[in-house]
Amino acid sequence: MALTKNDIVTKVHQLGFTKNKSVEIVEILLELIKSTLEKGDDVLISGFGKFCVKKKNKRRGRNPATGADLMLRERQVVTFKCSGKLRERLNS
Repeated sequence: MALTKNDIVTKVHQLGFTKNKSVEIVEILLELIKSTLEKGDDVLISGFGKFCVKKKNKRRGRNPATGADLMLRERQVVTFKCSGKLRERLNS
């Protein structure tokens, strides 16, 4: 089961914030992360991991439905590298 934005809002609400304030806090945090990544900067959350923007070059691809060759455009993707602490918790 995936963790949803609503789950995060509920956890923030349990800290004593009103429901509306909890939604606002989560929205501001997510917007801050998105705007930082849009600028091409990395987002480092200590003890959790690092979100990085990577450039992918133009490359040849294939449409799996038709088998037709095509060129995939240059693009940017977000990658995530977990911290050592998180990796230890996952593997313990």
